[in-house]
Amino acid sequence: MIKTVLAEVEQTISKKFNKKVRILNTKGIGGGCISDASKLDTNIGAFFLKWNAHCATDMFEREAEGLQHLAKATDDHLQIPEVIGCKEVNETPGFLVLDYLTPGNSEKNTEEMLGRGLAQIHRNTTSQFGFYHDNYCGATPQSNAWNSEWITFFSEQRLGFLLQLIDKKYGLSLAEKSTYEKLRVRLPKLLPEESQPALIHGDLWSGNFMSTENGPALIDPAVYYADREMEFAIITLFGGFSYRFFEAYNEVYPLANDWRDRNSLYQLYHILNHYYLFGGGYGPQAFAVAKSYL
Repeated sequence: MIKTVLAEVEQTISKKFNKKVRILNTKGIGGGCISDASKLDTNIGAFFLKWNAHCATDMFEREAEGLQHLAKATDDHLQIPEVIGCKEVNETPGFLVLDYLTPGNSEKNTEEMLGRGLAQIHRNTTSQFGFYHDNYCGATPQSNAWNSEWITFFSEQRLGFLLQLIDKKYGLSLAEKSTYEKLRVRLPKLLPEESQPALIHGDLWSGNFMSTENGPALIDPAVYYADREMEFAIITLFGGFSYRFFEAYNEVYPLANDWRDRNSLYQLYHILNHYYLFGGGYGPQAFAVAKSYL
C-alpha cells in the first residue's frame, strides 16, 4: 500500500513544481495517533507526508484548507507549513504533503513569538461564527455551519452536536442528559452576549506547535471562527504554555480580565471530545465540569 501512496505523492509533488520529482528516501515520524507520517527526501528537497486509508474521506482536504487559512492570517511570528498537495481517501489511501519544517532551536524567542503570532491570527474576523466547511478536531467531526450567535453556535454545534455523537457511541444516562441540557439552557447567563468571531487554530495543545530552526510553527489545525476564548480552552487543558506566552499574547491583543471564569466551560468541549475518542475517565470529568456551572 505504501508503494502506491508514494507513487501518487511523487505525481502530486511533480505537478506542484512542474518538474519530475523522485522520492529518494523515507523516514517514519512518530507522535501522531491518527495517521502515519514520514519525512520524504527527494531530488528537489525534503517534504512531510501524512497518510491514512481508514479516516474520513475528506480529512486531509480539510486539514489543508485549515493550514492555508492560517497561513493567510499569520505574519512573520509563526511558521505555517506550505501545502504541496492532498488527496481524499478512496480506493487508495488519502494523504497530505507539506513543506518540511526542520525541527530545532531558533534564536527567536519561541514562546513570545507564539503568543504574538496567535494574537495576530485571532485578529482575523468575519461576520459569523463557523467555517466554510465542516472539518475535524482530531478524528471527530466538527459542525461549522455559519451562525450569527456565538452562544447558539457553542450550544448546538459544539456541545449539542458532540453530545449526540457520544450518546450514539456510548449512551448517556438520564442524569447526564438532564445536566447537559440544563447547562445549555444556562449558557446565556454564563457567556457574554456580544462576541466577535475570530479565526482560531481550534486544537492548539502543546503537541500541535513545534519549534523549528526558523521559529515556532503551527500544525494539525481544526480551524473555525469562534469567540477567541475558545482557543484557550485546549491551550490550558494540558499545559505546556509558559507565562511568557500569555504575556506576549496580551501585549498584542489583551484578553478580558474575567476570561478564566469561562475557561472550564469551554474546556468541556475538548474533554467531551476526548471522551468520545478515548472513553475512560474523561466522561466523569466532563460531567463534573457541567455540574459545576449549574
